[in-house]
Amino acid sequence: MLTMIRNVFFALALIGVMALSVSPMAAQSPEFSFRAVDGPAVTSDSLRGQVVVLGFGASWLPLTRTQMEGLKKVADQYAGSGVAVYWVSTESDSAKSKNFADDNQLRELGRRYKLTVLRDPDGAISKRFGIDQLPSTIIINKQGQVGATLNGMDSSPNTDFAKQLAASLSKVL
Repeated sequence: MLTMIRNVFFALALIGVMALSVSPMAAQSPEFSFRAVDGPAVTSDSLRGQVVVLGFGASWLPLTRTQMEGLKKVADQYAGSGVAVYWVSTESDSAKSKNFADDNQLRELGRRYKLTVLRDPDGAISKRFGIDQLPSTIIINKQGQVGATLNGMDSSPNTDFAKQLAASLSKVL
């Protein structure tokens, strides 16, 4: 009986050591194709080899403006360094929906913050990324793996989203 207990203990210890020695791998980003409100579609294929920042939100959310300001600062900071930054509207493109935003509204929002606005009107792509709250931001590394996810936002006035995003981005670069 003592031998059996010792063997079980040894087996559990060995499994624990093996688990510690395996490094976690980043999850592969799902394939995607977004319609841009201005310009061509943006796809996972067209962005291969770049670091990609996707901020998911809705124009009616007050925190979206904070998110977009942070995305713009990061886009400016990393301009020319192989980092593509986009804002993705999860609002419906159907005028019958109460969650509707037309392209002109989103185009104006993009101009105000100088960001390319993409559409995910049925939320299918955001769901594949595991986005369950808005606003949220994901960073995809050059290998096409999700390198970081920032779900939700801290609404306190002392929080600097651009700094939080830049810190996450620097770990992916």
